[in-house]
Amino acid sequence: MIYQGNAITVARGTGNGNADIAMLTFDLKDESINKLSSAVVAELDEAVQAIRAENGLKGLVIGSGKEVFIVGADITEFHGIFEKGEEYLVEMNLRVHEIFNAIEDLPFPTVTAINGLALGGGCEVTLTTDFRVMGEKAKIGLPETKLGILPGWGGCVRLPRLIGSDNAVEWIAGGGENPADAALKVGAVDAVVPNEQLEAAALDILARANAGELDYQARRAEKTGPLKLNAIEQMMAFETAKGYVAGKAGPHYPAPVEAIKVIQKGAGEERARAQAIEAKAFAKLALTDVCYNLVGLFLNDQVVKKKAGKYEKQAKAVKQAAVLGAGIMGGGIAYQSASKGTPILMKDIKEEAIELGLKESRKLFAKQVERGKLSTELMAEKLTHIRPTLSYGDFGHVDLVVEAVVENPKVKDAVLTEVEGLVGEDTILTSNTSTISITRLAQNLKRPENFCGMHFFNPVHRMPLVEVIRGEKTGDAAVAATVAYARAMGKTPIVVNDCPGFLVNRVLFPYFGGFSLLVEQGADFQRVDKVMEKFGWPMGPAYLLDVVGMDTAVHANEVMAEGFPDRMARDAKTAIQVMYENERLGQKNDKGFYAYEEDKKGKPKKVSDDKAHELVKQVVQQEKEFSDEDIIARMMVPLCLETVRCLEDGIVETPAEADMALIYGIGFPPFRGGALRYIDAMGVAEFVKLADGLAEELGALYAPTDKLRQMAESGERFYPKAQG
Repeated sequence: MIYQGNAITVARGTGNGNADIAMLTFDLKDESINKLSSAVVAELDEAVQAIRAENGLKGLVIGSGKEVFIVGADITEFHGIFEKGEEYLVEMNLRVHEIFNAIEDLPFPTVTAINGLALGGGCEVTLTTDFRVMGEKAKIGLPETKLGILPGWGGCVRLPRLIGSDNAVEWIAGGGENPADAALKVGAVDAVVPNEQLEAAALDILARANAGELDYQARRAEKTGPLKLNAIEQMMAFETAKGYVAGKAGPHYPAPVEAIKVIQKGAGEERARAQAIEAKAFAKLALTDVCYNLVGLFLNDQVVKKKAGKYEKQAKAVKQAAVLGAGIMGGGIAYQSASKGTPILMKDIKEEAIELGLKESRKLFAKQVERGKLSTELMAEKLTHIRPTLSYGDFGHVDLVVEAVVENPKVKDAVLTEVEGLVGEDTILTSNTSTISITRLAQNLKRPENFCGMHFFNPVHRMPLVEVIRGEKTGDAAVAATVAYARAMGKTPIVVNDCPGFLVNRVLFPYFGGFSLLVEQGADFQRVDKVMEKFGWPMGPAYLLDVVGMDTAVHANEVMAEGFPDRMARDAKTAIQVMYENERLGQKNDKGFYAYEEDKKGKPKKVSDDKAHELVKQVVQQEKEFSDEDIIARMMVPLCLETVRCLEDGIVETPAEADMALIYGIGFPPFRGGALRYIDAMGVAEFVKLADGLAEELGALYAPTDKLRQMAESGERFYPKAQG
């Protein structure tokens, strides 16, 4: 044994002999994956030094003892490390470069055997070797820009020299995971073989390199020298790419464009200078708020997945599902279930509704075929997983039912009590309600412990969130099965407790309340939309209301006003009610705050409508000038305060789940990290001061809670600083 650590071993020889070959294996003890924590990087340094000191070696194979290769750096360390400042980060990266360069400079050929995911720092490890062989199902990529940073351990230097600047820009700015065939096509790897042949393929490459068939020294010269582009080629390649990527990433995500600049600046340089440019740019991005929040988002996502995983372990698998109520929503649920492999019955009382649901499912499958994600044969097979029915005939064999009929408590109650008598005693019943109390809907059920909410967001195939709502009598088995089914459908389930609007709609409607108050005081709704879109929302509040539908919004608002009259009930008529009364329902009938026309792709395109502006004048009570900052404060404060209340009331268990629900459910700007991170970023004391100032004029919707005031006084945060 040349080296033995907690995560890395280096042995001489393989099972087939080859005593002159060193095998460096990543296999982190007590973990299911390999990741490059500070401790693992320190081990890698020791391992490389041990290899350099060993005599008589003729090659190195780097591999993994796990199903993945290396998934990247240990992101749980990022916030703590980044807090140490720019100088520390530059030095840290240059130290890692020294370790990686030592692998690249070994006096014999080197090869990496990529058996599974090789992402971020894991991908950068593979780039240090002369050659790479890849398993057929493995994936490789540099996703750092998705965390608001750029590859800082040589990715911006080595990858363009290996696969060309255009391909490298696409990989780095896009941040995607690239399959083996794509990696082979651009030259990121030298061979793709079944996993069981990886070691043999790696050893074959080393033998050929030692025999002079493969020129590993020429490979190194290419990776360590300047990029082979003249000045004009560089300008054309990089300037065009910067414009395109900036347009795609948007103004709030600087990392993809910054990565291109780093590649460009280092293009004419030797290895050391190019790496120094990369290290400095990484450090600057790592200290931005965007990076802090995107890393926090990743950590929150891990919290949510871990909690869902615990429920999943307790759950009985859902092998047969059913949805009650076809139409667009039912069809979307049926499609999602069938596409991910769980057969589903789609029941309705009307033939035309069944046909609408099937049409929706077929349309979504057809889009997958168009994009090359599905073959027509596979589409036909998946469609057979949706069984339309007008009767309850086969419901005795169903494990879980999703009720998705109209948002009316009497109708839902009738449907749920009827189906309960026709399913097995252990069958889980769920309601896809967006506002109606689960405890209330359970009142007439004989087995309320088997009932919970399963709130999908529209459109089902796109929106990642599913709220799993626990009523007063809901049992753990019902919650666990529903969480497991949501995960099987490819969704992110978050468990919340019952209350009007649950979590997401309860938080969203104070945001709409802030919008209504702004309009009453003379703010132009189109300007409010532009300000909030510039702030980072995918659409402004008026546009969002048009998408939600004015009838849905009015109904949900009534539920909220009844549940929280002190801050959500309004005496004055709102702009939303005016739209509803004038049958301007939004995109449903092509007129709301905006009018809608079909674009070239047949999608609704909003256009300004004078009639909407005329109608809104009915509710304007005064003319007041608002700055962009005023508009942002008056929109964001109620939303953030309601999130705080949901956490304090125990509707949601952790800040991580609250923030992820808003990002996945209503498109809260990801680079701002969520409502509670937004408060932390402003400072709790500063936020309370802002809210108090608004509450004096605007009332209870803007009033901070007592507990939030206590947090402000004691300097508390929702997320401990070093932990993110």
